[in-house]
Amino acid sequence: MTSPRPEGANRMDPGKPLILVTGATGYIGGRLVPRLLAAGRRIRCLARNPERLAGRPWPGVELVKGDVSDPTSLEAALQGVSQVYYLVHAMAEDSPDFRGRDLRQALTFAAACAKAGVRRIIYLGGLGDPARHRSDHLASRQEVGAALGSSGVPVLEFRAAVIVGSGSVSFEMIRHLTERLPIMITPRWVNTRCQPIGVRDVLGYLTEALEHPEVEGVFEIGGQDVLDYRRMMLGYAGIRGLRRLILPMRVPLPILSALWVDMVTPIPLELVKPLIEGMTTEVVVRDPRALEVFRVRPMAYRDALVLALQRLDEDAVETTWATSLSREQEEQVLGSHEGMFLERHHRHVKAPPRAVFQAFCALGGENGWPAGNWLWQARGFLDRAVGGLGMRRGRRHPRDLRVGDPVDFWRVEALEPERLLRLRSEMRLDGRAWLQFTVRVEGDGSRLEQTAFFEPHGLLGLLYWYSVLPFHLFVFPGMIRALKRRAEAAMTQSGPGA
Repeated sequence: MTSPRPEGANRMDPGKPLILVTGATGYIGGRLVPRLLAAGRRIRCLARNPERLAGRPWPGVELVKGDVSDPTSLEAALQGVSQVYYLVHAMAEDSPDFRGRDLRQALTFAAACAKAGVRRIIYLGGLGDPARHRSDHLASRQEVGAALGSSGVPVLEFRAAVIVGSGSVSFEMIRHLTERLPIMITPRWVNTRCQPIGVRDVLGYLTEALEHPEVEGVFEIGGQDVLDYRRMMLGYAGIRGLRRLILPMRVPLPILSALWVDMVTPIPLELVKPLIEGMTTEVVVRDPRALEVFRVRPMAYRDALVLALQRLDEDAVETTWATSLSREQEEQVLGSHEGMFLERHHRHVKAPPRAVFQAFCALGGENGWPAGNWLWQARGFLDRAVGGLGMRRGRRHPRDLRVGDPVDFWRVEALEPERLLRLRSEMRLDGRAWLQFTVRVEGDGSRLEQTAFFEPHGLLGLLYWYSVLPFHLFVFPGMIRALKRRAEAAMTQSGPGA
């Protein structure tokens, strides 16, 4: 099923080869698409939830609803496609059969590509000597690469180790561990050698691949430096002017390391476990052919860190590790409120809709929540205690939002400039919850409406709603009052002619 094309899609030159990108809601895919557009490529994106891409500034990109494991949806998605990027991996899913699922998906996708006459598959896999793998996830990455070539379609496979970039899961883990712990007693995996690569260089290889349509096979890519993880953390500390002491010791079970990282950093356990497992395997480039075939000249580790920190300082992070991390939920339109509990508040605000919209779009993340922030933090802690993500995901950007962005334990489900923001809860709940803000012109200012929706599932859902009602009496009225003050204060500071 094809979603409506964004404005401008029909202006694309139909004579250009059509490129399909899978995994466009993810960290790498979300950064690759705009670079392909800048290079003049004609792009189609396959996503299970295309609405999560609706807010991206990607003029002319065609969005198609589908799944790499569904041959029917792939038949439509691959129609007329010349080359495809396969950027799908189940790293964030904690399942005993993730390896088998990844393999089956790759085989299904490969067969569909062969049937559709696709000329080549471009895949980003994992670095490492297959004879020395200690990680199921690293092994799975290379098994997927082999499976993609099983139907006879040529495959260009790039294999990378740790990717260093603003918002990447590896960078964020190193950043938070180093920032928060002056003394680290670490497992011996910190002495494992790794060849990190900057995200700009990875994107450079992926983008340039289209200029070499005849190239296939496995290419190992890495940055200039081969370092162990201890030196990587100390390198970050040096740039930040931090003095850190790292003491390696024997930790009998990798899960103990994963649980500690889960506690200290925002990265959830389901992502930490495969990362820690992968850090026990040496991942360095053994075959430098990529430097002979492609123009990319990878930067040093320090330079990649400086660029990542610069993007954070500038609030210019394109995608984060949390961008694609979401529990699959049914499609829901809040047109009917039958069976739902609602809590609605409204205020007249002496400010135009633009100022009000900017105020509620700045909620969450490091900005916090303007009423009962400690209660929001406590609710996030409880969510983490039962296996949820809690508040750890934060925000991609302190002010800007787009559909699909995480906001603490919420996800932006709908966004209409200067009119509406709807957040869908991704907490572990016996039910489904939304928080919606709308604004419209009213008299000499605006009318702000704030509505909390909750659809309980069974008796536990009802008990949950009534148990949190006392807190709602404080949190929700306080939040709309704070938004009113912020919007009016912003207008006062900018002046009447702003």
